Amino acid sequence: MINVIGLGYIGLPTALMLASHGVEVIGTDYNKELVATLNSGKTTFKEKGLDELFHAALAKGIKFTTKYQQTDMYIVSVPTPYDKFSKNVDASYVVAAVKDVLKVCPKGATIVVESTISPGTIDKYVRPIIDKDINLAHAPERIIPGNMVHELIHNNRTIGADSREVGEKVKQYYSTFCQEEIVVTDIRTAEMTKVVENTYRAVNIAFANELSRICRHDNMDVYEIIRICNMHPRVNILQPGPGVGGHCISVDPWFLVGDYPQLAKVIDESMKTNDSQPVFVLERIYEIMKENNIVDSQRIGLYGITYKENVDDVRESPTLQLLDIQKRHLAQPLKTFDPFFTDKAIVPNQVLDFDQFLKEVDMVVIMVKHDHIKQNFDKLKGKVVLDCHNVCKMEGVYHI
Repeated sequence: MINVIGLGYIGLPTALMLASHGVEVIGTDYNKELVATLNSGKTTFKEKGLDELFHAALAKGIKFTTKYQQTDMYIVSVPTPYDKFSKNVDASYVVAAVKDVLKVCPKGATIVVESTISPGTIDKYVRPIIDKDINLAHAPERIIPGNMVHELIHNNRTIGADSREVGEKVKQYYSTFCQEEIVVTDIRTAEMTKVVENTYRAVNIAFANELSRICRHDNMDVYEIIRICNMHPRVNILQPGPGVGGHCISVDPWFLVGDYPQLAKVIDESMKTNDSQPVFVLERIYEIMKENNIVDSQRIGLYGITYKENVDDVRESPTLQLLDIQKRHLAQPLKTFDPFFTDKAIVPNQVLDFDQFLKEVDMVVIMVKHDHIKQNFDKLKGKVVLDCHNVCKMEGVYHI
C-alpha cells in the first residue's frame, strides 16, 4: 500500500493514477473539507480527464482520510513556497509531513518526496529529523495543469535514491502508469534536474519578455521578429507574455538564486525581468488609455485571472500580480472576468457574466488565452483590445 501525503494539484492526480493502475492507495490530507469532498465522490479542482481518472480510482478502492497510515511506502506531495526576501526554499511543509510519517511508519519504510525542492533540501532539512531506519527518495513531479493526466503517463520521470535497490523499488510503482523512461539517480541530482528544467524555461521566457520591451521601445513587431528568427534551425525563441505564473517556473529558479547568490546572475536577472512584466503591461495599458482618451480606469477590463489557459489555478497569476501592484499604489482594482475562476473572496472586482463584463468596459486586456476568448473574439468588436498573447487577429489590436 502507498500512502500519498497531500492531495492538491500534484498529489491527487498521482494518487488517482496509481490507484487506477492497481496499486492500493490511501490519500491523506490535513484539510478536512478537502477530504470530505473527495469522499463525497467529487474532485476538488477542474482538470481535463481528472473526473474520469477519479472514478476509475474509486472503482479500484482508493480511500481518502486525514490520518497517516502505517505502510511501507509514502509519497509526500506538499507545497514548497519560497522566502521572497532570501529566495530560499521553505521546506517547512515537507519537514512537517515527514515528521508525521515518522510517527507511524515501520522501520525499513520508504519516504518519497515528490514536492519540488532546491538541491540539498533533503540533506539539509529531512535527513536531520530521521530517527529510525527508513529509506529516502525524491521523484520530482513533472506535470502541468491543463494536461496533467496525459503528462503523468507520457512524461519521462526521474527518481533519486540513496541506493539503486531503493530507486528500483520506487520505480516499480511509477512504472505501473508511466509509459516513458524512468531514470534512477542519486537524490541531489534528482533535486537539481527538476529545478534546472524550470529555470531553463524561465530564462528563455525572460529573453522573450525583454525582446518585447526592446521592440516596443523602437516600435518594432516582436512577434514577426521571433517568427523569422525561429526559422533558423538552431533558434527557438519562446513567446512574450504578461508575466509568469504557476508554482514551477515563477518559483523554482529562485531556489538557485537563494542558494547560489554570487553564481546565479543570469537566473537572477531573468527572474527579475519576468516578475516585472506585469508592471510593463500596466504601463502599456496606461499608454493605450491616453492614446484612446480613456480617463476612467474602471472602464478597463482584464480578461483572465488564472495563471495559464483553460485551468482554474491562480497560483502566482500575472493578473493577480498586476492587481497587487495597483493596490500598493492605492488605485482601484480593474474589473476582471475569467470563465474558470469565480472566487470573489480572492478577486472581489470580478464580473461573473462575460456579456455584462463587456458592457462595463471600453478596453479589454487579454491576460490569459483561454479557448473561451478565442471563441468570442467577435464580441470584442468596438472595444479597444490589448492582446498580451498575440492570439487576436482583429484589426487595430494593440500588443505588449
